[in-house]
Amino acid sequence: MSFNLKFKDIDENRELTQENYTINDLLKELELSSQTVVAKQNGELAIEETVINDGDEIKLIQIIYGG
Repeated sequence: MSFNLKFKDIDENRELTQENYTINDLLKELELSSQTVVAKQNGELAIEETVINDGDEIKLIQIIYGG
C-alpha cells in the first residue's frame, strides 16, 4: 500500500509504513512542523490527525510569512 507525496521538488510514491499512518506521522518523518506546512489530501485541506489511505495524493505546501 502506498501514497503519492508532493512537496517542493519531491514527487514520489511512498509506502505506508504502519496502519493508521497520519499526516502528523508523515510530518515527523520528514522533520517538518505543522506550523510551517499545510497538508492537502486528494485536493482537500487535511488536519494532522487525518489518516493517509492507499492511493492518496498528499501535497504539502510551505507556509510563507511576510511582513
